[in-house]
Amino acid sequence: MSDRTTLDWTDEPDSPVPPPTWGRRAPEAQVLPWVFAALVGFLFLGNLLLSPHLTAPALRAWSTIFVAICVQAVPFLVFGVALSAAITAFVPPSFWTRVLPRRPYAAVPVAGVAGLVLPGCECASVPVASGLMARGVTPAAALAFLLASPAINPVVLVATAVAFPGQPLMVAGRFAASLLVAVLVGWAWQLLGRPGWLRIPSRTASEGESRWAAFLSAMRHDFLHAGGFLVVGGLTAATLNVVVPRSWLSSVGDVPWLSVLVLAVLAVILSICSEADAFVAASLTAFSPTAKLAFLVVGPMVDLKLIALQAGTFGRAFALRFVPLTFTLAVLVSVLVAWVLL
Repeated sequence: MSDRTTLDWTDEPDSPVPPPTWGRRAPEAQVLPWVFAALVGFLFLGNLLLSPHLTAPALRAWSTIFVAICVQAVPFLVFGVALSAAITAFVPPSFWTRVLPRRPYAAVPVAGVAGLVLPGCECASVPVASGLMARGVTPAAALAFLLASPAINPVVLVATAVAFPGQPLMVAGRFAASLLVAVLVGWAWQLLGRPGWLRIPSRTASEGESRWAAFLSAMRHDFLHAGGFLVVGGLTAATLNVVVPRSWLSSVGDVPWLSVLVLAVLAVILSICSEADAFVAASLTAFSPTAKLAFLVVGPMVDLKLIALQAGTFGRAFALRFVPLTFTLAVLVSVLVAWVLL
């Protein structure tokens, strides 16, 4: 990428889309399908064959948590990859310039609200946001969609209402805080982000390739790429779930700010799917509603498997900046919204 390409876009901050080469690296060699298949097969078959012989409770818990995270996430990952591949193959780039406002700062809240229409978890949002960027959507708007989609879609809101019966303000608080964080992060990235911090995956169909062939090629590439990082995130989350003593949690429930931070960090560690995290939050009876709201807002935006997926898709430089920004805003906005509504 030449310096002139970067200057051409940054000199025009109101342009809704970056040039095709902005933030991209040369395509990397694709992972062979049988390598990923062999890894997944080894992990799952190993769990089935070895779990009866694991006598230590910690080892059995680790095995159960790891498989649960992967099994829970894979269907949504496949859904997100398929939707991303469909966007790449069938939706022309001009569609997004017509649907979204031309000004990036106006496109961010529109993209955030669009998260209402995708009933998926955070594993699906990463490949979809990647596909949107590759088709010309402003990165800040795609990132707002990435954060909002797993937190404010109808499935998550209904699950939250069921988990907190008779507490509609908890549902409203989750919706308002999550959408506000998504928009603020998008605006912050538009204001402070630099081209070198974000790697936009290149998705250009080969000349003469049919749309269905392009769809299958993009889906295969994205699934193999994202699936490996999902396994890494699952391994890390399972390990921390076993290592962190549960007794630590009950001892901090009565300390307001500390309890909020503890549940926010716990949401990162547990890596629970956004469709199920409300039931876990409701079971944490020792903590205040504010701390529970922080758990619900942080979880779909920052968790271990999501960090691994983001780093693998957009690059480590992106994750090192995006994750702390999102986590900090999620905690602060959760406390503010809880103070107003709860």
